[in-house]
Amino acid sequence: MNEGLSIGALARRTGLAVSAIRYYEAQGLIRPWRNPGGQRRFERSDLRRLSFVMIAQQFGFTLPQIRAQLDMLPGGRTPTKADWAAISVTFRAELNARIDTLTRLRDNLDGCIGCGCLSLEACALYNARDIAGQKGQGPRYLMGDMPPTSEHSDG
Repeated sequence: MNEGLSIGALARRTGLAVSAIRYYEAQGLIRPWRNPGGQRRFERSDLRRLSFVMIAQQFGFTLPQIRAQLDMLPGGRTPTKADWAAISVTFRAELNARIDTLTRLRDNLDGCIGCGCLSLEACALYNARDIAGQKGQGPRYLMGDMPPTSEHSDG
């Protein structure tokens, strides 16, 4: 008979506060059940689910994004390695995109901040007439968009 883990045991094992576990439950990230005495019980597989939540949050994923991934795991049984591998595909693609963005930022920002060039012709951040604003929000050129070659001219 499966006795499950108490919320206190889950908190000790994950390092999360009981209040955080209750919050994650309210967000639909874990789904405890009640024992005959009415106490909240968790499956051992919830240790992995919560570990996934903590890691994904450290990488900047939102709770709705995390919940969407966890919802792809099977209910009623412990997820297998294949189940986890299936949801990792989406996260892997997103992480690769973030790594690419961070690499571009690292490679360009260290040369821009405090470079002292004072050259608007050479500056990757220069944005005459807010042409970059047409490409979207944020620091477009550091995010990978290329400035038009004629942007630096007055022409």
